[in-house]
Amino acid sequence: MGSLFRSEEMTLCELYLQSESAYSCVSELGELGLVQFRDLNPDVNAFQRKFVNEVRRCDEMERKLRYLEKEIKKDGIPMLDTGDSPEAPQPREMIDLEATFEKLENELREVNQNAEALQRNFLELTELKHILRKTQVFFDEMADSQKEDENVQLLGEEAMRASSHPGQNLKLGFVAGVILRERLPAFERMLWRACRGNVFLRQAMIENALEDPSNGDQVYKSVFIIFFQGDQLKTRVKKICEGFRATLYPCPESPSDRREMAMGVMTRIEDLNTVLGQTQDHRHRVLVAAAKNLKNWFVKVRKIKAIYHTLNLFNLDVTKKCLIAECWVPVLDIETIRVALSRGTERSGSSVPPILNRIDNFENPPTYNRTNKFTKAFQALIDAYGVASYREMNPAPYTIITFPFLFAVMFGDLGHGAIMMLFGLWMIRKEKGLAAQKTDNEIWNIFFGGRYIIFLMGCFSMYTGIIYNDIFSKSLNVFGSHWKVERNSSEIMSNNYLQLNPATNEYVKDPYPFGMDPVWQIARSNKIIFQNAYKMKISIIFGVVHMIFGVSMAYQNHKYFNNRIGILYEFVPQIIFLCCLFGYMVLLMFIKWNKYAAERPNPYSSACAPSILITFINMVLFKEANKPPEGCHSNMFAGQGFFETLFVLIAVAAIPVMLFAKPWHIMQQRKQSNVQPIATSNGDAESGVVNQQPQGHGQEEEMSEIFIHQGIHTIEYVLGSVSHTASYLRLWALSLAHAQLAEVLWDMVLRNGLKQIGWGGGILLVITFSFWAVLTVGILVLMEGLSAFLHTLRLHWVEFQSKFYQGQGYAFQPFSFDTILETGANPNANEE
Repeated sequence: MGSLFRSEEMTLCELYLQSESAYSCVSELGELGLVQFRDLNPDVNAFQRKFVNEVRRCDEMERKLRYLEKEIKKDGIPMLDTGDSPEAPQPREMIDLEATFEKLENELREVNQNAEALQRNFLELTELKHILRKTQVFFDEMADSQKEDENVQLLGEEAMRASSHPGQNLKLGFVAGVILRERLPAFERMLWRACRGNVFLRQAMIENALEDPSNGDQVYKSVFIIFFQGDQLKTRVKKICEGFRATLYPCPESPSDRREMAMGVMTRIEDLNTVLGQTQDHRHRVLVAAAKNLKNWFVKVRKIKAIYHTLNLFNLDVTKKCLIAECWVPVLDIETIRVALSRGTERSGSSVPPILNRIDNFENPPTYNRTNKFTKAFQALIDAYGVASYREMNPAPYTIITFPFLFAVMFGDLGHGAIMMLFGLWMIRKEKGLAAQKTDNEIWNIFFGGRYIIFLMGCFSMYTGIIYNDIFSKSLNVFGSHWKVERNSSEIMSNNYLQLNPATNEYVKDPYPFGMDPVWQIARSNKIIFQNAYKMKISIIFGVVHMIFGVSMAYQNHKYFNNRIGILYEFVPQIIFLCCLFGYMVLLMFIKWNKYAAERPNPYSSACAPSILITFINMVLFKEANKPPEGCHSNMFAGQGFFETLFVLIAVAAIPVMLFAKPWHIMQQRKQSNVQPIATSNGDAESGVVNQQPQGHGQEEEMSEIFIHQGIHTIEYVLGSVSHTASYLRLWALSLAHAQLAEVLWDMVLRNGLKQIGWGGGILLVITFSFWAVLTVGILVLMEGLSAFLHTLRLHWVEFQSKFYQGQGYAFQPFSFDTILETGANPNANEE
């Protein structure tokens, strides 16, 4: 049955629902979120399905709700979100919702149209008010100016002479209006050119911005008045004003008429302000009332739409009184699903119970791994590589431990780990409030989704930081150094080539209780040499153990699927090959650590300890060990040469077994049974073996394809064992790089502030500490953390999971209201 270590056991069921109760039953299943429906009408167009009209009605309701949402956001009104998810309304309630939305939309559109008309009228009156004010100033200035000079320029001397005679009085016409301020220069040039200088233009800016009623933008305009003579120029001036979209307003000639009009305009503006205020208050009340229910309305409409989308996947029986569906369900939840169906039938008032039957099939079921908020992020890391094949071993439970641990080996620093741990802990403590914010920031969503991973990575990094005795590139001397150095401290700090000999009395012959001795932090020339030797060896040890565990997981898969050929001809030679070569190399490391020490006499002193790398190369090349120093042995233990030769021969012999044994066995079975087997979903061809893993599409696999596949698999494993072992050295390389970057940042930034004294040193320390803190978080925690995360991900995807994980399945995508509301996914996304 389903467990944390394998996906849930799934079964294909056939569901019979009465038409009257189908809606309520599907609604209950959507709340439950444990059923994945199959499309039984793949060849039917989406516009020809039974419930397409209901889906269109839902689309129309969503459009109206989006319009209301846009208007609510425009006014800055907060929308009430209780976090509750109301149940899907019954079909009869859909009519009430439609009527409510229709009424709100019509009322709001009518209010908006009235408000826009009032605002447009208000704008016209405001512009007219400014025109009356500005033109009065123009006329006053013209009365005080030298009219003769201007009239001569405008009308010419002959016109002036004609005007001096009785009965020949020439009168100037004028038009007044407003224009956008940015169009005024071009407008003036066009008037001058089109009228050949025979017009007189005066303009003044309107200081305050005016609101455009069509879009609500603030615009700046200017008032102008144009004097001209004759109807021809009047027509030309009006056409130019029309072309530049200037608005012309009537302006009386006499001052008394202008004053009277201005008083009337001010009165109308005051009345319009009152009406506009009442209109805005009414609009605000309508939007506030809608904002209280908008979230719930969205949820209800989307649930209705999802239900009808799902019902479109069903088939009608011959009598058209029953709906038939096929669905994948977890075996453990069949009873829960039946209870939900019964509850839906009761809600609909139907007396005919639904029928849920298991049916036999030969298809690959979907993969369903149950997760919670803790395991969800780790499962997402695995699924990003590929969804597990049905019922194969799930790496996620083991990744919960191995992923943060391997990350911490590269990121080992107590201080940096504490920063990461506190950040993850803050997100965990505040997860309810942070989850409710629902931001579209992709980077933040990634951090928040992996909050438990970040927390564990920080905790494990603190642990490895204690092992390395490294906190911001410095050490903690908790237990006191076990090196008793009886030398001048100035000599220790100044002599870069001073080395401490563990064979002398300077070492108490008792290791530091936990982690590295803090004395190594003041070492100069051999600090990196010592740490390299240590970190390189533990990287290889962790890598080989990790790979052996991966091969062991393959055994669990073969055993579960009764794949006896896979156990005998794949797992056994693979584990033998890996243990005889790289497992033996790890064994040599432990032998070297336990057998050789500086204080021991030859041949077990540290000077006699052979190189593991040279020993392993000589072993593979069948070479004699190099001549040891005087008083030392060339071998670490008796019979080492014989065992090394034996191990290499066994490992080499395992290669042809991996390459030929399985195809040969299949070929013999085919000869005996004369039956062409079908390929299993993991690409292995077998005959006469009962395999619980679902079969593929029944395609026959030729022997040539089997040989090619097995050859590729063997070459990949043999070469991969070497390259993957070397790949784990990234644990050492990134750990070294992280420690060196932290030390450089401390020496080149923070130390400069710590060396200064006095009040000036305090100010400098604040500045350098701020700079150091920003670089520490930005580079060492964020950038180095991302680098270590990606390398850890590669070690799990390639080096670990390639040993057993196929990742050829497809995810279980149940019909779930929670998923639809959270992601806004199309309900048809769960179709096959």
